[in-house]
Amino acid sequence: MGVVRVAAVSPTVSVGDIATNAAALAHAIDTAAADDVTLVVTPELGLTGYSAGDLFAQDLLVDRAWAALMDLAAHIGQHQGLVGVVGLPVRTVDARLYNCAAVVAGGVVVGLVPKQFLPNRAEFYEDRWFTRAYARTLPASHLGIPFGTDLVFRLAQPGAIVGVEICEDLWAVEPPSGRLALAGATIIANPSASPEVLGKATYRRELLRQQSARCLAAYVYAGSGPGESSTDLVFAGHCLIADNGSLAVESSRFDLDGAMVSADVDLDHLRHERTVNSSFASATAPPVRVVDVGAMAPVRALGQCRRVVDPRPFVPTDPTRRREHCEEIFAIQSTGLAKRLRHTGARRVTLGLSGGLDSTLALLVATRAFDLVGLERRDIITVTMPGFGTTERTYGNAVGLMASLGTTVREIAISDAVGAHFGDIGHDPGRHDVVYENAQARERTQILMDLANEVGGFVVGTGDLSEAALGWMTFNGDHMSMYHVNVGVPKTLVRYLVEWAADDVFSEPTRTILRDIVATPISPELLPHADGRLTQHTEDLVGPYDLHDFFLFHVVRHGSRPAKVMALAELAFADRYDPSTIVRWFEVFLRRFFSQQFKRSSMPDGPKVGSVALSPRGDWRMPSDASPNTWLEELARISPPTA
Repeated sequence: MGVVRVAAVSPTVSVGDIATNAAALAHAIDTAAADDVTLVVTPELGLTGYSAGDLFAQDLLVDRAWAALMDLAAHIGQHQGLVGVVGLPVRTVDARLYNCAAVVAGGVVVGLVPKQFLPNRAEFYEDRWFTRAYARTLPASHLGIPFGTDLVFRLAQPGAIVGVEICEDLWAVEPPSGRLALAGATIIANPSASPEVLGKATYRRELLRQQSARCLAAYVYAGSGPGESSTDLVFAGHCLIADNGSLAVESSRFDLDGAMVSADVDLDHLRHERTVNSSFASATAPPVRVVDVGAMAPVRALGQCRRVVDPRPFVPTDPTRRREHCEEIFAIQSTGLAKRLRHTGARRVTLGLSGGLDSTLALLVATRAFDLVGLERRDIITVTMPGFGTTERTYGNAVGLMASLGTTVREIAISDAVGAHFGDIGHDPGRHDVVYENAQARERTQILMDLANEVGGFVVGTGDLSEAALGWMTFNGDHMSMYHVNVGVPKTLVRYLVEWAADDVFSEPTRTILRDIVATPISPELLPHADGRLTQHTEDLVGPYDLHDFFLFHVVRHGSRPAKVMALAELAFADRYDPSTIVRWFEVFLRRFFSQQFKRSSMPDGPKVGSVALSPRGDWRMPSDASPNTWLEELARISPPTA
């Protein structure tokens, strides 16, 4: 499934004591191997200690480090499928000394990568001992081992290609990792030293995260620990792993006993990002030498994966971050509508309010937009249009919300008009089919459109991203508007946006009404109710929105095939849905996503707010008659047997 486990370790070192350091590295690597790691990265100059100073000029230190590397390579070879990155000084035949990272697999050293940028300022003076590899002709090999900055290492697992840069290389204006990524490296290894000073850890963390994003790669960073000399500096053993802009894991710092972190990297996601990123695809890949590493990466099913699979990928789990997301999304929506108001010169809008989440969010956005452009809220013409399935709860919330926000309240019942329409077309009103439901949606849209003409305004749409994905809207009914403020917001996030607005933006009595709307079951309210109770629950009909939003995210955002989406969903929803339930609704999602593209192809304007959007003018351009059969066939092959 394209998952590889990587680790960064920082064992305790003793400066200049090669035997002790080699033993510490071997132990750390054994620990990583026991964790089923494929790639383990160790600190810069870990065999000698980074802070050895003028001892680097001693032949004994350099020679013993090389001998220890050979022994360590043999030790690593005992672990099938393990690749190690080890730091040491290497003297080439021309008597130049390089600060190198050795890549080790299968009992041998398969490549040597020298450090390109040597810091020589403040506490750093590496130019005193080492030759910088940047912009100079290097030997192609050392003792028969590939040597150079143009090496990438291809593991047996598809897509697992490792590039190496060392410490300061990351801090350079143009880090080598950028070129290595363009040449195919999906994992960047960085054996580092980087002593601690106030604030540096934050800077390092952000630098690492940002570089992983620029490279569309995983980045594995192993920093030297407190065992280094503390004569003038302190090293913290900071180990971090970033994955395409996200920090996957980091160690604590200043642990005298060493540190280790590991994470599972999804190579399929990285390769998809590179495929769809035109800037990456159009950049010229530099010439490199590809070293095929003989080690076979362990085959790991996603069920054995330690990678956290978020069941709600659109909704941040951290409350602070979720609040920040809601504030930014609300600003995007309201600014988009404000721009449309200014552009058209319209001073009024019409908006249908059902008392449900989507129309509520659209109204909140409209009030903010009117405030931004200095228009009176009374020129938001909010219309409640009770029909055959309207309940007292939603009706009461709609009317109360309109009044509390200071909009103009209009009530136009649709039952008589729809009944007359049934007579016109010869439909039996006792037959509660798609005609019965869609006629109501189209009548409401007709009212809003004509009323907008009457007041000299335009219609603000209310449907959300999840409904667009499923086509859960009536074509030329609620599908249509002049500006669609919610079209970029998935259903699982709408509820949190309204909650946030209740808590952080609006006061009483609006706050109480919003909280009750959040607690109301999702329903189109198109079928007659029984004694005031809903008989139509959307998720009973189309499926749980948390599943559909999960499918949408992984199919559209990552281009994941059904087998992978199913494996991820089983991990994410293990405590909520059994595999047969997930398969059932995944099939519904695929069939509807393909068959309902024609509605998205004629979707009105609306703002993109996140990484997934379905505008036919932007993120998603798909034929309306594309077939889902290829996807459904794979889903059928992996479906659990029915009882």
